[in-house]
Amino acid sequence: MREYTIAVIPGDGIGNEVVPEGVKVLDAAGEITACYKLRYRQFPWGCEHYLKHGEMMAKNGLDLLRPFDAIFFGAVGFPTVPDHVSLRGLRLPICQGFEQYVCYRPSVLLAGVSSPLAGKRPGDVDFVVVRENTEGEYAGAGGRAHRGLPLELAVQTAVFTRTGTERIVRYAFELARRRRRRLVSATKSNAQQHAMTMWDEVADAVSREFPDVAMERVLIDALAARFVLAPESLDVVVASNLFGDILTDLGAAICGSMGLAPSGNLNPERQYPSMFEPVHGSAPDIVGKGVANPVAQIESGAMMLDFLGEKAAAELVSTAVRAVLAEGRVLTPDLGGSARTSEVTQAVVAKMRAAAV
Repeated sequence: MREYTIAVIPGDGIGNEVVPEGVKVLDAAGEITACYKLRYRQFPWGCEHYLKHGEMMAKNGLDLLRPFDAIFFGAVGFPTVPDHVSLRGLRLPICQGFEQYVCYRPSVLLAGVSSPLAGKRPGDVDFVVVRENTEGEYAGAGGRAHRGLPLELAVQTAVFTRTGTERIVRYAFELARRRRRRLVSATKSNAQQHAMTMWDEVADAVSREFPDVAMERVLIDALAARFVLAPESLDVVVASNLFGDILTDLGAAICGSMGLAPSGNLNPERQYPSMFEPVHGSAPDIVGKGVANPVAQIESGAMMLDFLGEKAAAELVSTAVRAVLAEGRVLTPDLGGSARTSEVTQAVVAKMRAAAV
């Protein structure tokens, strides 16, 4: 039986509610398939840690995380701590410090889930946004001067390197080649004539290595409209850090709920651990009510299993999730149901066990 060490960071808000449910499913999949065993170490980092210790995670946090096979992450951010402090104190240092330059975020409209888009049925929406995850608009370059004075100045600089752009674009092309061989490159080079023009040039250069993949260059504003008007036309979308972040919330929304959207922050070369988390964030408005949808966390766990090579277990989890949603009996309030968080987990595990009989 294969063993993996997993760093667990529930973080903030509903992260503390959905991460334990995700762990239950991961353990059940390991038991049912008898292929692997996960060994966990939990790290109590997040906004509460910041309020007690003045830091979102331990100063040697990356050193502590580096030996693990993967990181299972919940959410970051809470009203008690400014957002720029919480994000830059925990999630971003991990993504940037471990070269998790691919943020992989699928959007799939599943059976049993209603899209807010009229007339869309399961299968009409099925695409992946590949988001650059370590530089761009989130690089943190810039500063402020004359604070509090009428002439106060703030400069925020997006940083794009040719290496960083090329590696994310190439990853997206390789993914598109394994899917339906269509790639959309999100740009805004008509307004951002330096960074986005280089992005376009790199995308064009890489595209010549993939003559079997059809690439479109689409301005981000037109692409946002296309997400709503013609999502079925999308297969793989590659985007900068900020553009990708915005588009993936939209992608989750058109698929019925933020509570369904998983993601992986990947270091494809596996030199460092990759991190898997739901897209939805900490959701302070529903903390403690026991109604948070655990599906995004559970599916992030399935993505982690797949990345670790446990593909049978990953498929077992995802198939069970889809079966529960399709039945429509055990749904949390965000999907129009009244089920509690733990009840969804129980239903998923029951489906997994039934499939193994």
